[in-house]
Amino acid sequence: MTSTPSRPSRAGDRSGRPATAAPALVWTALLLVYLLWGSTYLGIRIAVETMPALASAAARFAVAALVLAVVLRIRRGPGALRVDRRQLGSAALVGLLLLAGGNGLVVLAESGPPGVALPSGIAALLVATVPLLVVVIRAVTGDRPRFWTVAGVSVGFVGLVLLVLPGGGADAVPLAGALTVVAGAASWSIGSFLSGRLRMPADPFVATVYEMAAGAVALVLLSLGRGELRGFDPAEVSGRSWLALGYLMVAGSLVAFTAYVWLLQSAPLSLVSTYAYVNPAVAVALGAVLAAEPITTQVLLGGAVIVVGVALVVTTERPGRRAPTEPEPAPSGSEASLGRPRR
Repeated sequence: MTSTPSRPSRAGDRSGRPATAAPALVWTALLLVYLLWGSTYLGIRIAVETMPALASAAARFAVAALVLAVVLRIRRGPGALRVDRRQLGSAALVGLLLLAGGNGLVVLAESGPPGVALPSGIAALLVATVPLLVVVIRAVTGDRPRFWTVAGVSVGFVGLVLLVLPGGGADAVPLAGALTVVAGAASWSIGSFLSGRLRMPADPFVATVYEMAAGAVALVLLSLGRGELRGFDPAEVSGRSWLALGYLMVAGSLVAFTAYVWLLQSAPLSLVSTYAYVNPAVAVALGAVLAAEPITTQVLLGGAVIVVGVALVVTTERPGRRAPTEPEPAPSGSEASLGRPRR
């Protein structure tokens, strides 16, 4: 996962339609989001093999925030990162929910010895429930989702139960790890829901800098509280873990994020939203091929049902026009149900 930007203004005509972009550019950016975000789950698993879990996540977001801040400062001048206190507080809160709560719990779930650590593909399938959880939050706060949206949520949660249902054998899904990821997905969903309703920085890149910075600070404090750095020796970290951390910083938090923000402004949201059910498939395939993670009948069945439920939600919830009385841009339709989670 990575941070969720505040809703960017979409370039285009007065009807609110996005500006037309070359199909080749759109599909190139979409493939980057599909592959890079789908691969970050495996990257997390490799990074935490020899690195403290929460400390590695803190380093990832701290470096990404610093790089993005420097780029914005160089390209836009001294006032590029200027926000008011309310915007700063909102971005910090969303960053805590998305990164310290959402991403941090996923990293914890993927760390540990075999049999305890959750396979990266399973983690991706469980995180795919975020659009379903956001719909539940919308319903609790007074929204009335459409019939097919409710049907998609119901189907998705059936898949979730099938996936984490206790089973015998060495390939059974670790229940503690699965529940940890579900808790992280819930935190991510709340952060995604609030990001469209709080007074966030207008520029999504600026918002992301402060979200990642707040998340990194919280993750460092949690890491210290867990005693992760007690006796830690950087020399004992393997080369593949360092490479995985670098990959997460560059590919997951910078390249894929930039591609995603560009897509939000340049392509139909219904097309951009397809990453929500492509990423898990990419993660499961990479985990099986590169890390020999088992793909059992239970994983295939539960995962397929979750993806079908998410697809129903994403394709049913179409972007709607904002009411003219709305004081702040709020996610409509598929933006709200999708939750826009990123790794």
